[in-house]
Amino acid sequence: MSERSALRRRIRAWLVLFIVCLALSGLTAFPLVSELHWANSVISHEWLRRVGDGLDQADARYPFLLYGTDWLAFAHLVIAVFFYGVHRDPVRNIWIVEAGVIACVAVIPLALICGPIRGIPFGWSLIDMSFGVFGVIPLLVLRRLIKRLEALTSAGA
Repeated sequence: MSERSALRRRIRAWLVLFIVCLALSGLTAFPLVSELHWANSVISHEWLRRVGDGLDQADARYPFLLYGTDWLAFAHLVIAVFFYGVHRDPVRNIWIVEAGVIACVAVIPLALICGPIRGIPFGWSLIDMSFGVFGVIPLLVLRRLIKRLEALTSAGA
């Protein structure tokens, strides 16, 4: 197997990992109320109980508010679709990976600014920030692999 083929396989493996995690993260935003019921039955945590109560009240009295989390889920799925462009042509579409890196980094100031405004406990904001931290890892690996593929392709041309 050539080095170029091996790089393409590694790129696709990291890409599949990232897309699956992004899609799963989005899909979990659809059944939020039932997820919180389950979480509260498994874990006794004051913040989770408060969030569950808030979701129950919103679901009972203002269900249209939960439509926002449906759009959040949809956005995750749409973003995951964009990464198919990297699968098709990694070198040409490296900008998608770079945009993903920027988005992951932007999670941190968003959580630090909006968390306190919305009354989110700092520990929970740290959990939110971890999505950006853990999300950026496969993207940085992908970027490095794509740059190596680009160098091989340029050298071979």
